[in-house]
Amino acid sequence: MFTLDQFKRLVADFRDVADFLVIYIAEAHASDGWAFSNNYDINQHQSLEERLSAARILVQSDPLCPVVVDEMSNAAAIHYGSHPERLYVLQAGKVVYKGGIGPWGYSPQEVRSFLEKLQ
Repeated sequence: MFTLDQFKRLVADFRDVADFLVIYIAEAHASDGWAFSNNYDINQHQSLEERLSAARILVQSDPLCPVVVDEMSNAAAIHYGSHPERLYVLQAGKVVYKGGIGPWGYSPQEVRSFLEKLQ
């Protein structure tokens, strides 16, 4: 599974090649849903304020890039097919890399290889 530390390495290694952004979407493993024992205690968001509060936990972990929050209509998650997680590379407003749907369908190494070609 792609960890925050792996993401931070990508950001640190390629910040001169790409701008990074995290879109915080619906909680994939909410405490009141499909929870894992090692997760934060975050219920499925019922309001934008709850989603913002959950995103602040991520921000406190310093992902090394801006974090924005999806609307409660899940517009970004629907548009990018990103639930529970997905990696994209965009250039000039166009998708140039579309990773598989996580956690099993994408590869951080594949993103790294793609970004290396952009250097």
